[in-house]
Amino acid sequence: MADTSFDVLILGAGSGGYACALRASQLDLSVGLVEKGKLGGTCLHVGCIPTKALLHAAEVADSARESEQFGVMASLDGIDMGGVNKYKDGIVTRLFKGLSGLIKQRGITVIEGEGRLVAPDTVEVEGKKYVGKKVVLAAGSYSKTLPGLEVDGKRVLTSEHALVLDRVPKSVIVLGGGVIGCEFASVWRSFGAEVTILEALPRLVAAEDEDVSKMLERAFRKRKITAKVGTPFKSVETTDDGVRVTVESGDTYDAEILLVAVGRGPTTQDLGFEDQGVEMDRGFVLTDERLRTNVDNVYAVGDIVPGLQLAHRGFQQGIFVAEDIAGLDPAPIDEAGVPRVTYSDPEVASMGLTESAAKEKYGEDQVESLTYDLGGNGKSQILKTQGFVKLVRQKDGPVLGIHMVGARVGELVAEAQLIFNWEAYPDDVASLVHGHPTQGEAIGEAHLALAGKPLHAHS
Repeated sequence: MADTSFDVLILGAGSGGYACALRASQLDLSVGLVEKGKLGGTCLHVGCIPTKALLHAAEVADSARESEQFGVMASLDGIDMGGVNKYKDGIVTRLFKGLSGLIKQRGITVIEGEGRLVAPDTVEVEGKKYVGKKVVLAAGSYSKTLPGLEVDGKRVLTSEHALVLDRVPKSVIVLGGGVIGCEFASVWRSFGAEVTILEALPRLVAAEDEDVSKMLERAFRKRKITAKVGTPFKSVETTDDGVRVTVESGDTYDAEILLVAVGRGPTTQDLGFEDQGVEMDRGFVLTDERLRTNVDNVYAVGDIVPGLQLAHRGFQQGIFVAEDIAGLDPAPIDEAGVPRVTYSDPEVASMGLTESAAKEKYGEDQVESLTYDLGGNGKSQILKTQGFVKLVRQKDGPVLGIHMVGARVGELVAEAQLIFNWEAYPDDVASLVHGHPTQGEAIGEAHLALAGKPLHAHS
């Protein structure tokens, strides 16, 4: 084949796109990968990786500030954002170089520039046309704003601007109490800023189990993060020293900067998708369970497909599509089986159905839940963290959901994923040996209790 014709032509080199490219090349398919920015997309450059680097720096700051309670005499002299950003950028650079080397090693053709779908099998990049037997749309997402809310990058920021801020603001208003809003609120509070979250919905991280939201809100209050829920935004104006936000009740809030964290939208405008007959809904590309669009030989993956906008979902979708194209007939991805983590302090991690969703699906009297307090877990006591593991199960049936709050519980989501995806019963997990002392024991103890044989938990 010529260098303009491929077995698989992928538009977008973020998590979904590059995972698809790597797996397709592994399966001996020729791959063209179109990207206008850098390989790795949002997650690597302005999302998952740099934000988690900031969150780790925030954890280090808190450890220094609170060291005396562990018998260690240390002091926090301040936050050097130049140093923090150097650390963050160093991680991103190393991962980017590694990914670039891997893409090259696999013989994947990288096509630099903005691509546009001009035929069901053709993407045009800066005047040159590339053809794919199969085309995979993986254009990613962008930071959304609200009507009448203008982002200037100085006082009114998106998460992309926040990641390159060269100072710690004295005060911040975070508009949006979802994952991105809570993570940045957590970072800035650890760095010493006064933080107020304004959320239109009735609770923070509203997609999570209600008990999780309540626990996170309590933990944030303890950290002196102000969270105003049920508080829709009305307008913002700049002042001499920052911004003034007015909410629908008429109340006003002043701060040095405003972070707009109201979610991410699909990057699909003006890319030719609709012109080629691809079925869309509010900017999202609609697919079947095999991630095929309504146009023959055109697939879509990642943030442009309705559902959770998470890098690991995109990875898995990219792998799935490559294997589907290669004729391996992979099993469709269960959307409920995608783990969710919010890396604030405390962390939130969950798998499967919330209690309310389970009751809606199976009936009020067919669902039971159990909450195991991390106060009974030795390692959590050592870490001085509070929180819980909550299990939701179908009566006399498998575990339907696992919901956790506490320091580092994101690391426990791997076992939770296996429990949910393998449709384990509480007895199945209760018989497994968990290392001691670990936070993972909390999952074991919760299942022991749900199986009717609590060890340290109250029956």
